[in-house]
Amino acid sequence: MTTTYIVFKAQLKMLLSDQPRGMTADLTDFAVAYWDGRQVVGAYLRDAGHVDEVFDLDENAFEQWRDEFVAWLADPRFTARPDLLA
Repeated sequence: MTTTYIVFKAQLKMLLSDQPRGMTADLTDFAVAYWDGRQVVGAYLRDAGHVDEVFDLDENAFEQWRDEFVAWLADPRFTARPDLLA
């Protein structure tokens, strides 16, 4: 089965909403997602691994990074990011 944007977003939301506050889903080396209490938010990482600019985790982003996102679903990785708690 090919992973669609809708399936990916639903699985990501479920996995992130089960994580403690301040955790990110490490989708790529440069992009993460986190649960802000209402929705899944995509964000880029700065050099030191801090959450930086937010981006729309929409169908366009999914199509651009589909392979990385599908690989992440097969082996989800999370990181605690204290800067999200500030």
